[in-house]
Amino acid sequence: MKEGEKASTIDGRRKGACLFCQEYFMDLYLLAELKTISLKVTTVDMLKPPPDFRSNFEATPPPILIDNGLAVLENDKIERHIMKNIPGGHNLFVQDKDVAQRTENVYSKFKLMLLKRDDSSRGILLNYLRKINDHLTTRGTRFLTGDTMCCFDCELMPKLQHIRVAGKYFADFEIPEELSELWRYMHNMYQLDAFSQSCPADQDIINHYKQQQGTRMKKHEELETPTFTTSIPASVRP
Repeated sequence: MKEGEKASTIDGRRKGACLFCQEYFMDLYLLAELKTISLKVTTVDMLKPPPDFRSNFEATPPPILIDNGLAVLENDKIERHIMKNIPGGHNLFVQDKDVAQRTENVYSKFKLMLLKRDDSSRGILLNYLRKINDHLTTRGTRFLTGDTMCCFDCELMPKLQHIRVAGKYFADFEIPEELSELWRYMHNMYQLDAFSQSCPADQDIINHYKQQQGTRMKKHEELETPTFTTSIPASVRP
């Protein structure tokens, strides 16, 4: 089993900040931990893709999943392939309408907040984060649907990391300490190899949005040692 994911736009040897790449990396990493598959993850620098990548996939951007020689290219098809064709994959894809409803729009509200940067858009994003916090409080579980991770966690946590890192950098937005169950949830995720091994550096998350805004990293930023924000507020007990 091989996954190709976008490389960092700062350093082609590092992982990039593609949300889909990290989501599927986490899905597959969990299955590899269960020994149902062997996994190799390769970063692809889209500015200088290797010749074999160019000849096989032309301009198709990662993520790309290769399973026993079969290449799966589109995001919805990758998800379906993991669920239906990879041993143990169906266990990750649980059905939970409440979780789906509470998490599906949080990233779009974050993007709106980055665009507007006003009190109204900040308040809307906070309301969505509060809904997730309330859900975790009610469930009393380590993760969104129980005490083991599922597809919803692999999808939500990369978005929360982007909200945390890019929200602070671009809009001075911080997840309130009062959302303690959400912070505990993030702490639980930070402890897992599936997240730590797939998480892009803070600088790569920031550059991801700078590129979307048509701006560039400053030279000194490109030369910075990669940092990974994984602390939680001191007032929140894990």
